Amino acid sequence: MRNVRRLFLRCLRLGHRRKFTYLNLVTDYLRYGRLCLVSLTHNSFTNSDVVIESLFEPVYWLVDHVTRWFGIVFVALVILLTSSIVLIVYICVLPLILQTYSTGWICWHLTYGHWNLILIVFHYYKAITTPPGYPPQAQKNTPSVSVCRKCIAPKPARTHHCSICNRCILKMDHHCPWLNNCVGHYNHRYFFSFCLFMTLGCIYCSISSRVMFREAYAAIETYSQTPPPAFSFRERVFHKCIIYLWVLCSSVAVALGALTLWHAMLITRGETSIERHINKKERKRLQGKGKV
Repeated sequence: MRNVRRLFLRCLRLGHRRKFTYLNLVTDYLRYGRLCLVSLTHNSFTNSDVVIESLFEPVYWLVDHVTRWFGIVFVALVILLTSSIVLIVYICVLPLILQTYSTGWICWHLTYGHWNLILIVFHYYKAITTPPGYPPQAQKNTPSVSVCRKCIAPKPARTHHCSICNRCILKMDHHCPWLNNCVGHYNHRYFFSFCLFMTLGCIYCSISSRVMFREAYAAIETYSQTPPPAFSFRERVFHKCIIYLWVLCSSVAVALGALTLWHAMLITRGETSIERHINKKERKRLQGKGKV
């Protein structure tokens, strides 16, 4: 009887041991699977910026390919909008200036207006047609700082690969769709000068047409009155052209003026837009380690 009881207790203990063995085995497998999953995704350099860039990678790909094909459209749009403003100034604004202003103010407007227009056209043409600068393609025995992973070619300092142009750019600032060209070492000054003089031209047009804008806006407000005011078709077109001129110039002056100030600040710091982003991340990373 005692032998049977001992055998029974031994079987119970063996069953418990097998049960716990299977449970421990399943737990080990779960821990191993979790470790494998974490090892595939863990990176000591991963932070919120890396996660956000990874999430926006499809958007970047779409923008790169769309910008590559629509660059010519953006350039044509700049030329069309600028030409429309120039035509409105010549047809609507300039005759009123010649009729109402004194001789000194007329000379000043004619001189400054045409000087600003020539500078805008010249710098925009140079920014479009001037290559931004590319690394030398000839193979040399001199050691390089690094090699571009996409071009598989030497990559000088301050050089970055443009995914739209599909080549490396010397001192690359950014790819501008309004130029259909990269802004780099050789055309950065033309890009900044174009932004500066375009901003000044838009401010000049907005200030010069502010009185006509108020009169045109007040006239358009009366269109819905009964009976309607006796404005001719030419007068109605004149009112709408003045509204279009002032709104477009004021909007461009604000947006492009902010961009010009941003690049002026970068020039004073000796940085490009890409370097500003890289240096900001580096300062933050070194600050976490107690370094400068």
